[in-house]
Amino acid sequence: MSNQPGQAEHKVLSAVPPAAPAAPSTPAASASSAPPNNRVKIIAGLIVLVALGAGARMWYRSHYFVETENAYVSGHVHPVSARISGVVTKVFIDDNQMVKEGDVIAELDPFDQRVKTEQIAAQIASAEQQVLQADAQIAQVQAQASAAQAQVAQADAQLLRAKQDAERYGQLYTSQMKAVSKAEVDAANAARSSAVADLAARRDSASAAKAQIGAAQAARDVARAQVAVLRVQLKDAEQQLQYNRILAPVAGRIGKRNVETGMRVQPGQQLTAIVQDNVWVTANFKETQLADLHRGQNVHVTIDAMPGKKLVGTVDSFAPASGAQFALLPADNATGNFTKIVQRVPVKIVFQPADIKAMNGRLVPGMSVIAEVEVNQPASENTQRHAAAPAAPAVQTAAR
Repeated sequence: MSNQPGQAEHKVLSAVPPAAPAAPSTPAASASSAPPNNRVKIIAGLIVLVALGAGARMWYRSHYFVETENAYVSGHVHPVSARISGVVTKVFIDDNQMVKEGDVIAELDPFDQRVKTEQIAAQIASAEQQVLQADAQIAQVQAQASAAQAQVAQADAQLLRAKQDAERYGQLYTSQMKAVSKAEVDAANAARSSAVADLAARRDSASAAKAQIGAAQAARDVARAQVAVLRVQLKDAEQQLQYNRILAPVAGRIGKRNVETGMRVQPGQQLTAIVQDNVWVTANFKETQLADLHRGQNVHVTIDAMPGKKLVGTVDSFAPASGAQFALLPADNATGNFTKIVQRVPVKIVFQPADIKAMNGRLVPGMSVIAEVEVNQPASENTQRHAAAPAAPAVQTAAR
């Protein structure tokens, strides 16, 4: 019996040691919780570094780069229209087709213009016959005038003879001498008066003949002027006949084709458009971004239609006014509720012809682009010469 309590005590004491290892479990738990805290710190540090890098990049780009998304590809788009009215008989183009300058785009029915040309040619022939008739009439009137002038000379001679006869008969018939009769004297005086009247009549006839010559010459001049007018009209009609063939004004690619066989077109009606390969970018920069822009700077252009494809252009020129000034209804700032708005100024950016050719016609007017300019890049030679030009007088003044 006495050993039983001891054994129980021993069992109790022996049960304690297994519980003893449980005490070190607390440091183990704390040790297992330490790595997550380090990972949080590492992640937070990385986030801070990324934020600092992004902020530094934003600060750097805001100070040394100018960018705009308000930029588009521009180019020469030539509308092709008919110069005369007519019915389209043939069409020689298709959508997006390449054409050369002078290629025939379409043909109109030439019947109306051809008839007009023949009609004017017939009128010219008739007017030329009138000129010939006027020449013949002038020759006839000139002959009549010559005959009238000869008759004037004849009448003048007859008048001279009649005067001499009258004077002789007057000398032979006086109060002292009656060598001739009174009747002979009266007949001589009457002949003289008749000769005077006949001479006056002949002179009037000669004057009338000369006037007829002037009238005939004037009629001939009118006929000649009519011929000249008709020849000009014939030239215009022949030109109108050539307008039946609608030609390409420039080389490029066909766009917006609106012509079909059988259509009746009117003068000025647009039939198609030709887009040239030479394109550029019109970038609308804010007026606050223009301080660091100048001609000759390189521009990195990103095309929305071709992601990953970048082109390098050059600042060519600046618009003479903001885009608002060229609007159909410019804003009137002389009002009481004025609100200042940052204006945009179009800037022309050009490319090298080789770069445009390498795009194989994929760069077309109207595409949206992003233009980026590094403002701290060195100035080009053209820009340096442009900047040095106004400084020359200052240097000369300082030298003086």
